[in-house]
Amino acid sequence: MKQLLEFLPLVLFFSAYQLSGETLNIGSWSHTFDGIFSATAVLIVSSVLVWLVSSMISKANDKRLMWMTLAVVVFGSATLILRDQRFIQWKPTVFNWGLALVFLASQFFGEKNLLQRLMGQQLTLPERIWGYLNALWITNFTLVGTLNIVVAYRFEEAFWVSYKLYSSVGFTLLLMLLTMVLVLPYLKDQDAGDGDDAGSMRGSS
Repeated sequence: MKQLLEFLPLVLFFSAYQLSGETLNIGSWSHTFDGIFSATAVLIVSSVLVWLVSSMISKANDKRLMWMTLAVVVFGSATLILRDQRFIQWKPTVFNWGLALVFLASQFFGEKNLLQRLMGQQLTLPERIWGYLNALWITNFTLVGTLNIVVAYRFEEAFWVSYKLYSSVGFTLLLMLLTMVLVLPYLKDQDAGDGDDAGSMRGSS
């Protein structure tokens, strides 16, 4: 539910862009969608609302979503104020490259990388696997950021808007799948271990 909620601003951004040239009338108020600028305004508002709702659902400030929303507000506002779509187009690249740097730097500070700090209480994995996972996420963020700016500069704006939506869903699913491939064998081992412990307890009772 929470993960699906995070994709809502992108879906609304894409939908608002498709309404370019259309006029929305609500009582005495009307608005004509003007492509990337109306879509960016929708993205800003919906991102803030999703962050607030997500934080209410989890009863805690979702920091990752907070930083993502802050990036949308900063780059989106620059796009609207300066009437230059390049700012919102750069946002995914700057945000993903920033995440890649944070995950990379986490390997050199402290005994645990960032993923291990975030997920270590839920998962028990060998240090080698934590290293592989961190490298996988760094690679994902770097690749996503690079491809975004390549598409933004080499293709039409409309193609980039579609790419932004579908690539976000696609890369997220791929990252989760590859993460599970690395983690699943150890989850099975832990389940088997728990089963053996339970069997021993039953046998001794």
